[in-house]
Amino acid sequence: MRAAVLVTTIRAEEKLLVSAFEARGITPDVILDRALNLDLTAGPEQIAPSGVPWSAYDVVFERCVSTSRGLYMLALLASWGIPTINSYATASTCADKLLTSIALTRAGVPQPQARAAFDEDSTLEAVEQIGYPAVLKPVTGSWGRLLARVNDRESAESIIEHRQTLGNYVYHTAYVQEYVAKPQRDIRAFVAGDRTLCAIYRTSPHWITNTARGGSASNCPITPELDDICQRAAQAVGGGLLAIDLLESPERGLLVNEVNHTMEFRNSSAPTGVDIAAEAVDYVLRQVRVQA
Repeated sequence: MRAAVLVTTIRAEEKLLVSAFEARGITPDVILDRALNLDLTAGPEQIAPSGVPWSAYDVVFERCVSTSRGLYMLALLASWGIPTINSYATASTCADKLLTSIALTRAGVPQPQARAAFDEDSTLEAVEQIGYPAVLKPVTGSWGRLLARVNDRESAESIIEHRQTLGNYVYHTAYVQEYVAKPQRDIRAFVAGDRTLCAIYRTSPHWITNTARGGSASNCPITPELDDICQRAAQAVGGGLLAIDLLESPERGLLVNEVNHTMEFRNSSAPTGVDIAAEAVDYVLRQVRVQA
């Protein structure tokens, strides 16, 4: 079997994944997305930066930090019939919070109330319909960047005006979400196909609990309720190898906050006791066998 791992940079997660492949007798080609130079009018017979034709690969594991590069490559590889983890359909849904909300709504998966708006006046109206405090998010992005909790009309007006002046069009689409008064933590669960592998609590005195922003990780038991909502959320966005972020609402129970298609797990294997890299690679290999 021949596998490639497509990366922007080699992080701790990618080192663990490569080691897990090697432990199974497979040395994957690591391809840097900045090295790509692709003929869009040709097919998979063209040579990859690794020196072999793209058609030689049984699977390409997309692990790009750059969302746009990863999505474009998944779309191109799909057009060539090359299996990828995750699929373009799943990744494109997860990469956009608005599309994720649509998918979860269609599947009846509980989530915080969310609204979309496209200019300053309609965004302010959306915030006030949600009610204060509310959370403003960019439709794309990760690591808790550019999240804003607005507590009153004055702060909402200021944040909305600032977003509208930014040059990138994605900031001109407002994603307004209900603020959930969680117990100083949220949950990140890891899903591989039809299995919920493990989960962590991410705890912080700050309302943004991402471990990238200083949140601490501890084991979260996989209850039947947690497993059920994770499986439903994963299937709603197309299934695959996913990290699902959930909030614990005092009134409504578990709510799906986001679904991540290029999951980070460096802080999660130790507290859960689960070798997430090994589980991820085993999932990739199972998918290749299924598609063979």
